[in-house]
Amino acid sequence: MKEIVTIKDKQFEKFIEFQQIQAAIHEIARKIDNDLRDKNPIFVAVLNGAFMFAGELMKEVSIPCEITFVRLASYQGTSTTNKVQEVLGLNESIENRTVVIVEDIVDSGNTMVALQKELNKLNPKEIKIATLLLKPDALKQDVDLDYVALEIPNDFIVGYGLDYDGYGRNLKDIYKISE
Repeated sequence: MKEIVTIKDKQFEKFIEFQQIQAAIHEIARKIDNDLRDKNPIFVAVLNGAFMFAGELMKEVSIPCEITFVRLASYQGTSTTNKVQEVLGLNESIENRTVVIVEDIVDSGNTMVALQKELNKLNPKEIKIATLLLKPDALKQDVDLDYVALEIPNDFIVGYGLDYDGYGRNLKDIYKISE
């Protein structure tokens, strides 16, 4: 029997279990360790959605690094607004640094393109992107993703940091909308 949760006015069924998420994060952390070993990267996690992914990723990455957070908004309800609004900016210098953007999900790619454009103005040495989830069928932008933990279909999902109007972020598993 499928595990169902109700968030606000919608029902969601369990889609990806926590253990699978952890295993995928472990894999990309190993790749990051290998690729960025001597680069002293700064991880830039995108709030609010990436907070759980960023926390787990930082526990797995073993190379010297820093982490900071930016806050962007592009969702309202269950669909993207296609407008990225930076709410909280970057306080650390990223000039001549290897930057790893830590994102919860890449669907249209609009957020990543906008964030890369903003970060490039600050003269980083290079920008890498690590995302927990990728929806290949939803991509509208040409975005180079360096580290993708899991690819998923174009369903609306919640849990593990992802939300529906602010709710559901606290679920340790990922759920997809069931209608």
